[in-house]
Amino acid sequence: MGQMGLASSETVSILMFLLPGFVAAAVFYWITSHPKPGAFERIVQALIFTILVQALVKIFVFAMEGVGWTFSWDETGHLVFSTATAIGLGLVAVYILNRDIPHRYLRRIGVTRENSYPSEWYSVFDRHAGSYLVLHLKGERRLYGWPTEWPSRPDEGHFLIEEVEWLHGDERTPAKGVAGMMVPASEVEMVEFLAQTTPTE
Repeated sequence: MGQMGLASSETVSILMFLLPGFVAAAVFYWITSHPKPGAFERIVQALIFTILVQALVKIFVFAMEGVGWTFSWDETGHLVFSTATAIGLGLVAVYILNRDIPHRYLRRIGVTRENSYPSEWYSVFDRHAGSYLVLHLKGERRLYGWPTEWPSRPDEGHFLIEEVEWLHGDERTPAKGVAGMMVPASEVEMVEFLAQTTPTE
């Protein structure tokens, strides 16, 4: 019983140590479109985030003590502050990767040709976020309009298109009285981005 109790105590201590890292990773995957990794990769990411969180906490404490402030918190207080730091770290990671910041600079110096986005689909829609588009639908139908929302993946979700017009050869037929149209991504065979960059009033 004694050994079992010791093992359980060690397990709880490890989980408490990794908790801020799991919180930071959870915040990241809740907000971004990046696919969730497997169990092993999650543990590795949690460990990396935990190391960063603990380093930030130590830097903060060191800086505050340098200006005369002293901290005497118990284990619970340290956990609460670490968790709050983890949430902030997760939000910062979301901000940085959603703007392709690390890969942008790495591409400039020739280290990589990749980007920070979860897929080419996501990257292209981000790059052409200010463009009208034409959805080529099944049955050789074409729909022109301004995309207000679009799916994060090409095989699921919906497009929300405003200023809707059906295209028949070179002719346009406005969808009168339609404020917006939801189009399943599964119905879309190709997406054509146009050079026009400002929605009409």
